[in-house]
Amino acid sequence: MLMEAQKYVWEGAIPLQIHLHESEVTTFPPPPPALILAPRIGYLPLLIGLIKPYFSSALPPGVDTVWFDYKGLPLRWYIPTGVLFDLLCGEPERPWNLTVHFRGYPANILIPCEGEDAVKWSFINSLKEAAYIINGNCKNVMNMSQSDQVELWRSVMNGNLEAYQRVSSKLKLGTVEDEYAIKMNLSSVKSQQGTGETEATGQVKTGRIPIRLYVCSLSEDFDDLEDVPKIDIWDKISFINRPVEIHKEEGKYFTLHDAIKAILPEFFSEKTLMESPSQGGEDKMNFPSEDVSGRKAEEEENVCEVLETSCTSKAEIRLIRIQGIEPKLEIPFSWVVNNLINPDHFLHICVYVKVPNLNTT
Repeated sequence: MLMEAQKYVWEGAIPLQIHLHESEVTTFPPPPPALILAPRIGYLPLLIGLIKPYFSSALPPGVDTVWFDYKGLPLRWYIPTGVLFDLLCGEPERPWNLTVHFRGYPANILIPCEGEDAVKWSFINSLKEAAYIINGNCKNVMNMSQSDQVELWRSVMNGNLEAYQRVSSKLKLGTVEDEYAIKMNLSSVKSQQGTGETEATGQVKTGRIPIRLYVCSLSEDFDDLEDVPKIDIWDKISFINRPVEIHKEEGKYFTLHDAIKAILPEFFSEKTLMESPSQGGEDKMNFPSEDVSGRKAEEEENVCEVLETSCTSKAEIRLIRIQGIEPKLEIPFSWVVNNLINPDHFLHICVYVKVPNLNTT
């Protein structure tokens, strides 16, 4: 039975108002912006088929190299659209005003994108990484039949959760026991049955969760989301790929607070970011990768240095956002994972951190 929250995630969309960059407009008056509903779980390059015909009559001659920016910041195309929105819009902006470019691709900032195929293989590589974290290998993803691979990708493009679950169940990536649901079920039927029936779900269980954490470090203080400073360079964001292992204790849930603390212990203690033990080599994992994912990993490794060098005293987490939701830290992590993961089987978490002024010495 499909979970209601999971269906909401797959049906979620962000209203976009897309403007053609003024330097590429060859008509007068300039074309009005395009209005599009972009799926949260999708990727910006997948919208090109809708956008290009709309602006084609206003474009200058030349070869198309499409990319998007938000307030001058080139957008990384391999990050899901919903994650980009959650990360870059402290105060949600609706419609989200983006600029599309068909010329002048910023290859010094963005990984080249050769259309839908590049997005597809970036997604498949993320799925391989997730499988490696969960099972210790990615052979089920590597051995997918061509037809299953096509159906899986189409289900993501079309937002078809039923088709996605039908194919992804063959990958044996499993689910996590929902501790809260189990306890509620047990309390309602404990006089009639034991725990065996409750725990039997037909899925492989896993306690190792693939996480992509996006940590936005801001030296400016803010009290309201509308006062969140503009993110104008990617160097303000640290990308952390680190699995979380769910540790169960009798009588306690493993919460979202526990998961974030496992990844960023420096924000939950008196230790500074410089002293954080989580930055050591023991937490690093090597995943199977191809050209795109290898370049992404290199970017992530470099930009993660922000957390180590940005400040010399305790920082403060100001905001945590997952799938557009700002969940309470006390929520059972198993519920978060089962309902809010992306189709690549990663849980994408955006975190805003207030740090001391980066320019101080």
